[in-house]
Amino acid sequence: MPAKDIYHDNIKNALIKDDWTITHDPYVIQWGRKDLFIDLGAKKLIAASQGDRKIAVEVKSFISPSAVSDLQKALGQYTLYLDVLARLEPERILYLAIRQDTFTEVFQDPIGEILLENKRLKLLVFDEVKEEIQQWIT
Repeated sequence: MPAKDIYHDNIKNALIKDDWTITHDPYVIQWGRKDLFIDLGAKKLIAASQGDRKIAVEVKSFISPSAVSDLQKALGQYTLYLDVLARLEPERILYLAIRQDTFTEVFQDPIGEILLENKRLKLLVFDEVKEEIQQWIT
C-alpha cells in the first residue's frame, strides 16, 4: 500500500467537518490483477429521496521543486482512477484534493486554467491549517 500524502489527514478532517462520512481509507479498486489505491472514499446523504452522494478523493501535496511535474503526475493518476471508476462505480465522483496555495499557484495560471476550462478534472480545494474545504470545482 502506498504511503499517505502529507495532507491526507487534513482533507479527511475537512470532509468530516463538512458532514461527509469517510467510507474508505484508502479506497481500493481492482482492475484486472492490479489494485489501485485512491486516498479516500466518502458519502453524504443529500436528501432521503435522493440517497447518498459518493465521492473518491485523491490528495496531492504539490511540494516538489516543479509544480508542472507534480501536475503531470497528478493528472496521470487522476485519469487512470477516473477511467476505472467509470467502469466499476460510475455514480462515484472523483476529486483531486489540493491546498488553496496550490490552487492559486497552479490553477490560476494559464497551464492550470486550460485544464479547468476544458473540464479535465474536478478539484477539492482545502485549507490545510483550518482543515476546511474552500471550494468544490466541477
